[in-house]
Amino acid sequence: MKIQTISNEEFLLRWKPKFFAIFIGQAFSLFGSSLVQFALVWYLTRETGSATVLATATLIAMLPQIVLGPFIGALVDRWNRRVVMIVADGSIALTTLALAGVFWMGTAQIWHIYVALLLRSLGGAFHTPAMSASTSLMAPKEQLSRVAGARQTLQGLIMTVAPPTGAVLLELTNTQSVLAIDVVTALIAIVPLLFIVIPEPVRASNHLDAREKSYWREVKEGFTYVIAWPGLMAILIIAVAINFLLTPASSLMPLLVTKHFGLGALELGFTDTLWGVGMIAGGALLGIWGGFKRRIATTLLGVFGLGIGVLLAGFAPANMFWMALVGMALTGFMSPITNGPLQAFLQSAVKPEMQGRVMSLFDSSAIAMTPLSLAVAGPLSDLIGIRVWYIVGGALCILMSISARFIPVIMNIEENAEQTAQPSLQSASVVE
Repeated sequence: MKIQTISNEEFLLRWKPKFFAIFIGQAFSLFGSSLVQFALVWYLTRETGSATVLATATLIAMLPQIVLGPFIGALVDRWNRRVVMIVADGSIALTTLALAGVFWMGTAQIWHIYVALLLRSLGGAFHTPAMSASTSLMAPKEQLSRVAGARQTLQGLIMTVAPPTGAVLLELTNTQSVLAIDVVTALIAIVPLLFIVIPEPVRASNHLDAREKSYWREVKEGFTYVIAWPGLMAILIIAVAINFLLTPASSLMPLLVTKHFGLGALELGFTDTLWGVGMIAGGALLGIWGGFKRRIATTLLGVFGLGIGVLLAGFAPANMFWMALVGMALTGFMSPITNGPLQAFLQSAVKPEMQGRVMSLFDSSAIAMTPLSLAVAGPLSDLIGIRVWYIVGGALCILMSISARFIPVIMNIEENAEQTAQPSLQSASVVE
């Protein structure tokens, strides 16, 4: 069967209604996924009360993106991305439907949830790079920062609204009913993709027999592309370092609230709420403003702000909890300012036919820092104190943001994108 195609130029003639139809569909799907996450975490907490079970569930949900991310990226670049998104959303919906059926029959066990989390994460590992890589072909380059800001705002809204909505729904209904909502929202996401054709990149291998360009060669090209571009490699290292330093800040917050401030669950909820509110505000600002002309300058400003926010939480005395709340609101605000322009840069500067591999590599590298950083931060915080991690992590983020401004390959990465990316891809292509 021949898959219908459309050029980037044709799509951009009237891009807004088509793009935002897909965007809104994905927003419903993201909300449904957040409800499922809340429902399953609550079920595991209620039924087992085991931190080991929760930690295992978290690790299982990360594994596909950590281990398979770079390899999936090559498939996303090789296949039709619209079909990838439809199949990924459909697979996630079928997995959730099967899990809802198990709950409905009253036979749900912990391993059922583990399997469902693994399959849903595998679908997400295909869907996320396919959607990110397609965005650069569905929106004008000058609008990519605003689009990223809108997405960050959406994520902030969902992170703020989904947990209380999930809690209310679980009080009114049951777990299988909440899971069924995700099936419906996944279908809402699929419908626009069935009728709107997404542009595909012009692939260098279009004129070659598919067997002449092996899959493993394309995987290697993704790694070589990033390594051979010094500025891009430097940004990847910064992104990985930030995730390593700041991921524990969220996980250790319950201990900071209870042990240092001597407060309870209500105050802990305030930190999550203010972080979400800050993210909504930061995403809205980026959506309206668009950031500096040099996107990397906006990202580095965001990293600086993240460092300040984490430092405020770490330095807050035991009787000044409000100072930690300000810090969490600031980190939430600066998260879109950091991530939005970076995503827009990758979508505009990285060659369209390479974006699946590059974005998967960025995502998998960042996610891989979660278990590693928690394994280090937990024992270290027990040894030297929780606040020290916040102070050191925040200070290093500030130092990285300032130092990066004096590194030409980072600050000039956008101006040198075409000259740098082209040779790196060519050098990757000659290696079998």
